[in-house]
Amino acid sequence: MKRSLKKFAMSASASIAATLAIFAAHVVLAGAPQSGAGKGAAGMEPIPAVTPYIEAHTHFDDKDPEGTVRSALAALGRQNATKIFFLMPPDTFDHPGHFDAEVLLPTAKKYPGKLAILGGGGTLNAMIMQSVATGDAGTAVQKKFKDRADELLREGVIGFGEMSAEHFDGATPYQYAPPDHPLYLILADIAAQHDVPIDLHMEAVPADMPLPSDLKSPPNAARLHANIAAFERLLEHNPRARIIWAHAGADGTGFRTPDLCRRLLLAHANLFMEIKADPVAHGKNYPMADGKIKPEWLKLFEDFPDRFIIGSDQHYPEPKNQPQRWQEMTLLFNQLPVDLRRKIGTENVANIYGKLAASSAPGGKTL
Repeated sequence: MKRSLKKFAMSASASIAATLAIFAAHVVLAGAPQSGAGKGAAGMEPIPAVTPYIEAHTHFDDKDPEGTVRSALAALGRQNATKIFFLMPPDTFDHPGHFDAEVLLPTAKKYPGKLAILGGGGTLNAMIMQSVATGDAGTAVQKKFKDRADELLREGVIGFGEMSAEHFDGATPYQYAPPDHPLYLILADIAAQHDVPIDLHMEAVPADMPLPSDLKSPPNAARLHANIAAFERLLEHNPRARIIWAHAGADGTGFRTPDLCRRLLLAHANLFMEIKADPVAHGKNYPMADGKIKPEWLKLFEDFPDRFIIGSDQHYPEPKNQPQRWQEMTLLFNQLPVDLRRKIGTENVANIYGKLAASSAPGGKTL
Protein backbone atom coordinates (compact mmCIF):
# COMPACT_ATOMS: atom_id res chain seq x y z
CA MET A 1 0.00 0.00 0.00
CA LYS A 2 2.77 2.44 0.94
CA ARG A 3 4.66 1.60 -2.25
CA SER A 4 1.54 2.22 -4.34
CA LEU A 5 0.95 5.57 -2.67
CA LYS A 6 4.57 6.55 -3.17
CA LYS A 7 4.44 5.56 -6.86
CA PHE A 8 1.20 7.51 -7.29
CA ALA A 9 2.69 10.58 -5.63
CA MET A 10 5.75 10.47 -7.86
CA SER A 11 3.61 10.09 -10.98
CA ALA A 12 1.34 12.94 -9.90
CA SER A 13 4.32 15.20 -9.25
CA ALA A 14 5.72 14.48 -12.71
CA SER A 15 2.36 15.21 -14.32
CA ILE A 16 1.99 18.48 -12.41
CA ALA A 17 5.49 19.54 -13.40
CA ALA A 18 4.78 18.77 -17.03
CA THR A 19 1.50 20.68 -16.91
CA LEU A 20 3.18 23.73 -15.41
CA ALA A 21 5.91 23.61 -18.02
CA ILE A 22 3.37 23.41 -20.83
CA PHE A 23 1.43 26.34 -19.36
CA ALA A 24 4.63 28.36 -19.20
CA ALA A 25 5.38 27.39 -22.77
CA HIS A 26 2.08 28.79 -23.97
CA VAL A 27 2.79 32.04 -22.12
CA VAL A 28 6.13 32.33 -23.89
CA LEU A 29 4.67 31.49 -27.28
CA ALA A 30 2.08 34.22 -26.84
CA GLY A 31 4.75 36.87 -26.41
CA ALA A 32 7.04 38.64 -28.83
CA PRO A 33 9.59 36.81 -31.05
CA GLN A 34 12.71 35.49 -29.39
CA SER A 35 15.46 38.06 -29.07
CA GLY A 36 18.62 36.04 -28.57
CA ALA A 37 20.31 32.68 -28.53
CA GLY A 38 18.84 30.43 -25.88
CA LYS A 39 16.29 33.03 -24.81
CA GLY A 40 12.52 32.91 -24.98
CA ALA A 41 10.14 35.67 -26.00
CA ALA A 42 11.25 39.20 -25.16
CA GLY A 43 14.39 37.86 -23.50
CA MET A 44 12.54 35.53 -21.13
CA GLU A 45 14.40 32.50 -19.83
CA PRO A 46 14.15 29.38 -22.02
CA ILE A 47 11.85 26.52 -21.11
CA PRO A 48 13.81 23.26 -20.57
CA ALA A 49 12.52 19.75 -21.03
CA VAL A 50 10.68 18.54 -17.93
CA THR A 51 12.64 15.28 -18.09
CA PRO A 52 16.15 14.72 -19.49
CA TYR A 53 16.61 13.89 -23.16
CA ILE A 54 19.33 13.30 -25.74
CA GLU A 55 19.51 15.69 -28.68
CA ALA A 56 20.35 13.28 -31.50
CA HIS A 57 20.61 15.56 -34.54
CA THR A 58 22.40 18.91 -34.55
CA HIS A 59 24.91 20.78 -36.72
CA PHE A 60 27.83 23.08 -36.03
CA ASP A 61 30.11 25.84 -37.25
CA ASP A 62 32.99 24.07 -38.95
CA LYS A 63 35.05 27.27 -38.81
CA ASP A 64 34.82 27.39 -35.02
CA PRO A 65 34.79 23.90 -33.47
CA GLU A 66 35.92 25.18 -30.07
CA GLY A 67 33.14 27.78 -30.02
CA THR A 68 30.64 25.17 -31.14
CA VAL A 69 31.57 22.87 -28.28
CA ARG A 70 31.44 25.68 -25.71
CA SER A 71 28.01 26.67 -26.97
CA ALA A 72 26.69 23.11 -26.93
CA LEU A 73 28.00 22.39 -23.44
CA ALA A 74 26.42 25.59 -22.15
CA ALA A 75 23.12 24.64 -23.80
CA LEU A 76 22.88 21.24 -22.08
CA GLY A 77 21.69 22.76 -18.82
CA ARG A 78 19.29 25.23 -20.44
CA GLN A 79 17.67 22.45 -22.42
CA ASN A 80 17.88 19.71 -19.76
CA ALA A 81 19.68 17.63 -22.39
CA THR A 82 22.14 14.99 -21.26
CA LYS A 83 24.01 14.64 -24.54
CA ILE A 84 24.21 16.22 -28.00
CA PHE A 85 25.01 14.41 -31.25
CA PHE A 86 26.61 16.42 -34.07
CA LEU A 87 26.09 15.36 -37.70
CA MET A 88 27.95 16.43 -40.82
CA PRO A 89 25.78 18.25 -43.38
CA PRO A 90 25.13 16.13 -46.49
CA ASP A 91 27.29 17.62 -49.21
CA THR A 92 28.90 17.18 -52.63
CA PHE A 93 32.53 17.30 -53.73
CA ASP A 94 31.92 20.29 -56.02
CA HIS A 95 30.53 22.43 -53.18
CA PRO A 96 33.35 24.63 -51.78
CA GLY A 97 34.04 24.10 -48.10
CA HIS A 98 32.61 20.62 -47.68
CA PHE A 99 33.96 18.86 -44.59
CA ASP A 100 33.54 15.77 -42.47
CA ALA A 101 33.88 14.46 -38.92
CA GLU A 102 37.60 15.18 -38.57
CA VAL A 103 36.77 18.87 -38.16
CA LEU A 104 35.03 18.34 -34.82
CA LEU A 105 36.10 14.90 -33.53
CA PRO A 106 39.31 16.01 -31.73
CA THR A 107 37.43 18.65 -29.74
CA ALA A 108 34.31 16.58 -29.07
CA LYS A 109 36.35 13.61 -27.82
CA LYS A 110 37.32 15.71 -24.80
CA TYR A 111 33.70 15.38 -23.60
CA PRO A 112 32.74 11.73 -24.30
CA GLY A 113 29.85 11.70 -21.86
CA LYS A 114 28.25 14.80 -23.37
CA LEU A 115 29.04 14.96 -27.10
CA ALA A 116 29.17 12.41 -29.92
CA ILE A 117 29.75 12.61 -33.67
CA LEU A 118 28.20 11.01 -36.74
CA GLY A 119 30.25 11.19 -39.93
CA GLY A 120 30.10 10.70 -43.66
CA GLY A 121 28.01 13.65 -44.81
CA GLY A 122 30.95 15.41 -46.43
CA THR A 123 32.61 12.34 -47.95
CA LEU A 124 30.46 9.18 -48.08
CA ASN A 125 27.44 11.23 -49.14
CA ALA A 126 29.55 13.10 -51.68
CA MET A 127 30.82 9.77 -53.07
CA ILE A 128 27.23 8.60 -53.55
CA MET A 129 26.26 11.84 -55.32
CA GLN A 130 29.34 11.55 -57.52
CA SER A 131 28.47 7.94 -58.35
CA VAL A 132 24.93 8.95 -59.31
CA ALA A 133 26.26 11.74 -61.55
CA THR A 134 28.85 9.55 -63.32
CA GLY A 135 26.96 6.27 -63.34
CA ASP A 136 30.06 4.56 -61.93
CA ALA A 137 29.42 2.28 -58.95
CA GLY A 138 32.06 -0.25 -59.94
CA THR A 139 34.53 -2.23 -57.89
CA ALA A 140 37.06 0.59 -57.47
CA VAL A 141 34.38 3.04 -56.35
CA GLN A 142 32.94 0.51 -53.92
CA LYS A 143 36.36 -0.20 -52.40
CA LYS A 144 37.09 3.49 -51.90
CA PHE A 145 33.67 3.92 -50.31
CA LYS A 146 34.15 0.99 -47.92
CA ASP A 147 37.63 2.17 -46.96
CA ARG A 148 36.33 5.63 -46.09
CA ALA A 149 33.46 4.22 -44.01
CA ASP A 150 35.88 2.00 -42.10
CA GLU A 151 38.20 4.96 -41.55
CA LEU A 152 35.40 7.04 -40.04
CA LEU A 153 34.50 4.21 -37.67
CA ARG A 154 38.12 3.86 -36.56
CA GLU A 155 38.22 7.58 -35.88
CA GLY A 156 35.28 7.29 -33.50
CA VAL A 157 31.99 8.20 -35.21
CA ILE A 158 28.92 6.52 -33.70
CA GLY A 159 26.94 6.41 -36.94
CA PHE A 160 26.78 7.60 -40.52
CA GLY A 161 25.06 10.90 -41.17
CA GLU A 162 23.67 13.11 -42.25
CA MET A 163 23.26 11.22 -45.52
CA SER A 164 20.80 12.29 -48.21
CA ALA A 165 18.54 10.80 -50.86
CA GLU A 166 16.42 13.88 -51.68
CA HIS A 167 17.65 17.16 -50.21
CA PHE A 168 16.48 20.57 -51.35
CA ASP A 169 18.92 23.43 -51.87
CA GLY A 170 19.88 25.36 -48.76
CA ALA A 171 23.09 25.38 -46.75
CA THR A 172 24.23 22.63 -49.13
CA PRO A 173 23.33 22.10 -52.79
CA TYR A 174 20.32 20.19 -54.11
CA GLN A 175 21.02 16.44 -53.94
CA TYR A 176 19.32 13.30 -55.20
CA ALA A 177 20.30 9.65 -55.04
CA PRO A 178 18.11 6.54 -55.12
CA PRO A 179 18.00 5.24 -51.54
CA ASP A 180 18.65 1.74 -52.91
CA HIS A 181 21.76 2.89 -54.80
CA PRO A 182 24.51 0.21 -54.64
CA LEU A 183 26.63 2.37 -52.31
CA TYR A 184 23.68 2.81 -49.94
CA LEU A 185 23.22 -0.96 -49.84
CA ILE A 186 26.93 -1.34 -49.04
CA LEU A 187 26.61 1.28 -46.30
CA ALA A 188 23.68 -0.63 -44.81
CA ASP A 189 25.83 -3.76 -44.63
CA ILE A 190 28.70 -1.86 -43.00
CA ALA A 191 26.32 -0.24 -40.50
CA ALA A 192 24.83 -3.61 -39.59
CA GLN A 193 28.25 -5.20 -39.22
CA HIS A 194 29.47 -2.48 -36.86
CA ASP A 195 26.17 -1.99 -34.99
CA VAL A 196 25.79 1.69 -35.90
CA PRO A 197 22.82 3.49 -37.53
CA ILE A 198 22.48 5.50 -40.73
CA ASP A 199 20.82 8.91 -40.41
CA LEU A 200 19.10 9.72 -43.72
CA HIS A 201 17.58 12.97 -45.00
CA MET A 202 14.94 12.13 -47.62
CA GLU A 203 11.98 14.21 -48.70
CA ALA A 204 9.03 11.91 -49.29
CA VAL A 205 8.23 11.42 -53.00
CA PRO A 206 5.77 8.53 -53.47
CA ALA A 207 5.68 8.98 -57.29
CA ASP A 208 7.55 11.05 -59.86
CA MET A 209 6.29 14.61 -59.52
CA PRO A 210 7.08 18.22 -60.38
CA LEU A 211 8.98 20.28 -57.83
CA PRO A 212 6.58 21.82 -55.28
CA SER A 213 5.55 25.32 -56.37
CA ASP A 214 7.03 26.98 -53.28
CA LEU A 215 10.54 25.85 -54.32
CA LYS A 216 12.69 27.12 -57.19
CA SER A 217 14.33 25.28 -60.07
CA PRO A 218 17.17 25.78 -60.50
CA PRO A 219 18.86 25.19 -58.07
CA ASN A 220 16.45 22.32 -57.27
CA ALA A 221 15.50 19.73 -59.85
CA ALA A 222 12.42 20.60 -61.88
CA ARG A 223 11.06 17.08 -61.38
CA LEU A 224 11.49 14.76 -58.40
CA HIS A 225 12.05 11.02 -58.59
CA ALA A 226 9.85 8.57 -56.70
CA ASN A 227 11.75 7.25 -53.67
CA ILE A 228 9.47 5.47 -51.20
CA ALA A 229 9.63 2.07 -52.93
CA ALA A 230 13.42 2.39 -53.23
CA PHE A 231 13.59 3.39 -49.55
CA GLU A 232 11.74 0.21 -48.65
CA ARG A 233 14.24 -1.80 -50.71
CA LEU A 234 17.03 -0.23 -48.65
CA LEU A 235 15.25 -1.17 -45.42
CA GLU A 236 14.68 -4.73 -46.66
CA HIS A 237 18.23 -5.18 -47.95
CA ASN A 238 19.68 -5.76 -44.48
CA PRO A 239 17.09 -5.84 -41.68
CA ARG A 240 19.91 -5.57 -39.12
CA ALA A 241 20.82 -2.11 -40.43
CA ARG A 242 19.07 0.53 -38.35
CA ILE A 243 17.93 3.42 -40.56
CA ILE A 244 16.90 6.74 -38.97
CA TRP A 245 14.68 8.80 -41.26
CA ALA A 246 15.48 12.35 -40.21
CA HIS A 247 13.12 15.33 -39.85
CA ALA A 248 9.66 13.89 -39.18
CA GLY A 249 7.56 17.04 -38.88
CA ALA A 250 9.63 19.08 -41.36
CA ASP A 251 8.11 17.78 -44.58
CA GLY A 252 9.05 19.64 -47.76
CA THR A 253 6.79 17.87 -50.28
CA GLY A 254 3.55 17.38 -48.34
CA PHE A 255 3.70 13.59 -48.52
CA ARG A 256 5.41 12.69 -45.24
CA THR A 257 2.15 12.30 -43.40
CA PRO A 258 1.54 10.40 -40.17
CA ASP A 259 -0.24 7.80 -42.34
CA LEU A 260 2.85 7.24 -44.52
CA CYS A 261 5.08 7.08 -41.44
CA ARG A 262 2.71 4.56 -39.87
CA ARG A 263 2.69 2.31 -42.93
CA LEU A 264 6.47 2.23 -43.15
CA LEU A 265 6.96 1.70 -39.40
CA LEU A 266 4.54 -1.22 -39.48
CA ALA A 267 6.36 -2.80 -42.41
CA HIS A 268 9.98 -2.29 -41.31
CA ALA A 269 11.20 -3.02 -37.80
CA ASN A 270 14.60 -1.45 -38.56
CA LEU A 271 13.13 1.96 -39.37
CA PHE A 272 13.36 4.78 -36.81
CA MET A 273 12.52 8.46 -37.02
CA GLU A 274 13.77 11.74 -35.59
CA ILE A 275 11.21 14.38 -34.63
CA LYS A 276 11.90 17.94 -35.80
CA ALA A 277 9.80 21.04 -35.14
CA ASP A 278 11.11 24.27 -36.67
CA PRO A 279 9.40 27.38 -35.22
CA VAL A 280 10.36 29.50 -38.25
CA ALA A 281 9.89 27.14 -41.22
CA HIS A 282 6.98 24.81 -40.49
CA GLY A 283 6.87 21.65 -42.53
CA LYS A 284 3.84 20.82 -44.67
CA ASN A 285 2.79 18.22 -42.07
CA TYR A 286 3.82 20.15 -38.97
CA PRO A 287 3.34 18.19 -35.72
CA MET A 288 1.89 21.10 -33.70
CA ALA A 289 -0.92 23.63 -33.98
CA ASP A 290 -1.35 26.56 -31.58
CA GLY A 291 1.46 25.16 -29.44
CA LYS A 292 -0.17 21.74 -28.99
CA ILE A 293 0.75 18.38 -30.52
CA LYS A 294 -1.67 17.42 -33.25
CA PRO A 295 -3.70 14.33 -32.27
CA GLU A 296 -2.62 12.32 -35.33
CA TRP A 297 1.07 12.83 -34.51
CA LEU A 298 0.61 12.08 -30.81
CA LYS A 299 -1.23 8.86 -31.72
CA LEU A 300 1.66 7.88 -34.00
CA PHE A 301 4.22 8.47 -31.23
CA GLU A 302 2.09 6.49 -28.77
CA ASP A 303 1.54 3.59 -31.18
CA PHE A 304 5.30 3.33 -31.93
CA PRO A 305 6.93 4.37 -28.63
CA ASP A 306 10.21 2.58 -29.40
CA ARG A 307 10.79 4.11 -32.84
CA PHE A 308 11.15 7.87 -32.32
CA ILE A 309 13.93 10.08 -30.95
CA ILE A 310 14.53 13.83 -30.74
CA GLY A 311 16.44 15.41 -33.64
CA SER A 312 15.76 19.14 -33.68
CA ASP A 313 18.36 20.04 -36.35
CA GLN A 314 19.57 22.81 -34.00
CA HIS A 315 22.76 24.64 -35.01
CA TYR A 316 25.51 25.55 -32.54
CA PRO A 317 26.54 28.19 -31.68
CA GLU A 318 22.87 29.08 -31.41
CA PRO A 319 21.73 31.57 -34.08
CA LYS A 320 21.15 34.99 -32.57
CA ASN A 321 17.93 36.99 -32.65
CA GLN A 322 15.70 34.14 -33.78
CA PRO A 323 13.71 31.29 -32.22
CA GLN A 324 15.69 28.15 -31.49
CA ARG A 325 14.66 24.77 -32.87
CA TRP A 326 15.54 23.00 -29.63
CA GLN A 327 13.07 25.25 -27.77
CA GLU A 328 10.23 24.28 -30.10
CA MET A 329 11.17 20.64 -29.58
CA THR A 330 11.10 20.86 -25.79
CA LEU A 331 7.64 22.46 -25.97
CA LEU A 332 6.49 19.42 -27.94
CA PHE A 333 8.43 16.96 -25.78
CA ASN A 334 6.94 18.35 -22.55
CA GLN A 335 3.44 17.45 -23.73
CA LEU A 336 4.19 13.74 -24.09
CA PRO A 337 3.09 11.28 -21.39
CA VAL A 338 5.89 10.64 -18.92
CA ASP A 339 6.59 7.04 -20.04
CA LEU A 340 6.71 8.10 -23.67
CA ARG A 341 9.03 11.00 -22.83
CA ARG A 342 11.44 8.58 -21.21
CA LYS A 343 11.48 6.33 -24.25
CA ILE A 344 11.76 9.07 -26.87
CA GLY A 345 14.07 11.16 -24.72
CA THR A 346 16.75 8.62 -23.81
CA GLU A 347 15.92 4.90 -23.99
CA ASN A 348 15.36 4.71 -27.74
CA VAL A 349 18.62 6.52 -28.46
CA ALA A 350 20.56 3.96 -26.44
CA ASN A 351 18.82 1.11 -28.27
CA ILE A 352 19.39 2.57 -31.73
CA TYR A 353 23.01 3.56 -31.23
CA GLY A 354 24.07 0.37 -29.50
CA LYS A 355 27.48 -0.37 -28.11
CA LEU A 356 29.40 2.62 -29.49
CA ALA A 357 27.05 5.15 -27.95
CA ALA A 358 27.05 3.19 -24.71
CA SER A 359 30.82 2.95 -24.57
CA SER A 360 31.21 6.68 -25.14
CA ALA A 361 29.42 7.49 -21.90
CA PRO A 362 31.43 7.82 -18.68
CA GLY A 363 32.54 4.45 -17.36
CA GLY A 364 30.98 2.66 -20.34
CA LYS A 365 27.47 3.24 -18.95
CA THR A 366 24.53 3.30 -21.30
CA LEU A 367 23.10 6.62 -22.36
